[in-house]
Amino acid sequence: MIRQLRSRLPVATTSSVTRFVLLLALLAGLGVTLLLAPHPDPAALSELADRMGRLAPVAGVLGGALLLVALVPRTFITLAAGAIFGALEGAAYALGAALLAALIGFTVGRVLGREFVAERVRGRLARLDRWFTRQSVLGVVTVRLLPVSGFGLVSYGYGTTGARLLPFLVGSVIASAPTAFGYAALGAAVTSPDEINWFAAAPAALGFIASAVLLARWWRAERRARPPA
Repeated sequence: MIRQLRSRLPVATTSSVTRFVLLLALLAGLGVTLLLAPHPDPAALSELADRMGRLAPVAGVLGGALLLVALVPRTFITLAAGAIFGALEGAAYALGAALLAALIGFTVGRVLGREFVAERVRGRLARLDRWFTRQSVLGVVTVRLLPVSGFGLVSYGYGTTGARLLPFLVGSVIASAPTAFGYAALGAAVTSPDEINWFAAAPAALGFIASAVLLARWWRAERRARPPA
């Protein structure tokens, strides 16, 4: 019995390595495609949405989610949503796309990379992994607001940690909301230049204020959690 278990362990390890290599290959392929693929014409997107009629919002959410998991910057997608659907509707559809993309990216990262990471993290990396496991919605919002990486990469990365799905999804939507309304308003202003919208100043202001407040709260919580010397 023991020999059988030992003989199976290398297979499981190889399987986790293979899945992790697939995850890295997927990210590399998406990055190369993003660099080489031609950029879509916003005017063509608007015409396509007009032809689709009532299906346009569904296509916008699904298409936006697929672009996000393909590592397209969320700023571009939100601007396009605002230009096509208007400020408020565009922001709502952009948030729907962000929620769906977060779910897809997290699931892919969990299936392909979690076992590999769990088998090999040691020391400080193990403590970092436990921090992700303990994270609440506030922790996810804090990480999302940090300018460390794109929306898609963060989703994939979270899946490889021990983070829980529900706080990750809720935190991702909350962190995306300020800039979603701001950039959607900017996109809408491009197609309707005569309309002045106060949302145009929201992305930088709200993102900076929220980042500062959340970082300060996270730092105080981490210091209180440290054992006394």
